[in-house]
Amino acid sequence: MKHRIVVLGAGYAGAFAAGNLARRLSPADTEITVVNGVPDFVERMRLHQLAIGQDLAFRTLADVFAGTGVRLRLARVTGVDPERRTVAVSGAHDESGDGEFAYDTLLYALGSSVARHGVPGVAEYAFDVTGLSSALRLRERLAELGEGGTVLVVGEGLTGIETATEFAESRPDLSVALAARGELGAWLSPKAGRHLRQAFDRLGITVHEHTGIEAVEPARAIAAGGMSIPADVTVWSAGFAVHPIAAASGLEVAETGQIAVDRTMRSLSHPDVYAAGDCAYAIGENSRPLPMSCASAGYTTMQATAAIIARLTGSRVPATGLKHHGNHISLGRRDAIFQMVDGDVRSKSWYLGGRTATWLKSGILKGAGWSIAHPTFGMPKRRRRLATAPDRAGARVAA
Repeated sequence: MKHRIVVLGAGYAGAFAAGNLARRLSPADTEITVVNGVPDFVERMRLHQLAIGQDLAFRTLADVFAGTGVRLRLARVTGVDPERRTVAVSGAHDESGDGEFAYDTLLYALGSSVARHGVPGVAEYAFDVTGLSSALRLRERLAELGEGGTVLVVGEGLTGIETATEFAESRPDLSVALAARGELGAWLSPKAGRHLRQAFDRLGITVHEHTGIEAVEPARAIAAGGMSIPADVTVWSAGFAVHPIAAASGLEVAETGQIAVDRTMRSLSHPDVYAAGDCAYAIGENSRPLPMSCASAGYTTMQATAAIIARLTGSRVPATGLKHHGNHISLGRRDAIFQMVDGDVRSKSWYLGGRTATWLKSGILKGAGWSIAHPTFGMPKRRRRLATAPDRAGARVAA
């Protein structure tokens, strides 16, 4: 029987992993299945553009994996049983319906969603851009706003900055504000920080620094101390959280709920399970957890797939780089910042800004999109066979 590899999630991490595994492992020995809740590949890094009304073309996963040998199952993951090595799903888009299926190796890449932090009113009244459905919901609401409508973006991280600047540039008829718990761009180098503030000034974005939001209501947000900030629309971008499925399954997780993994992205508690992307609690080369980001998804996915392939084929597991190099921040369509960081994740004095940084960010987005559209990068003539036959009852090969 073939070794069953199941990949949960088809975001940047999951889609790339499935294609890489299909490219390098022989279909005579392996069966690769991807489970995803929606039929399209969602470019999460561009959802703030979709929300403000820009038209984006999404690739269907059926087209992405056509001809690769990867099986696609459109369903929502509801549970994982690592002891029985099964995955439970519901709402399947085919005749299989609800149920469960087995795996021999599992790559968990379900990503993350918005972190509400228990703030009253966020679940009921706030919007976010962490998923396709939520971005489309926000798009509909913004389209209803006329001139002078107020939008408050909560959170001074990358998502908050990109969302506020994109909205202000695309809809100058709206009044856009950003609420920051600390100082805007405090983590940037001085020159990059000034560039950021100049961009906010140019776009007319009001910044409320040192302002923690304690409640969200239909037409306003309430800050610490009772200050009221008018907001026809509140966009919540105050961090990310992982789905509780991993913790509920009995896998060892960190306090964040992310799966605790070793240097090869293998679960510390269950050797048949690997994690990649936002759901992996991976320690970088600086001995600190990698941030939840598209870049981290790339590093952890390359390491996880390399480890799976090596162990299944009896090879030495290679070590891929796990170093955070910096951040690319779009400031609308015509401006951006590229901030490099050192080994301690402190911003270097040098940064790139303006049109050049915009072209660089655009190249990164296009490159990510191309890699997903060509998940196997062209099938090689020879793909690797497994070292031994799969052992369904006990240990995996080349452990």
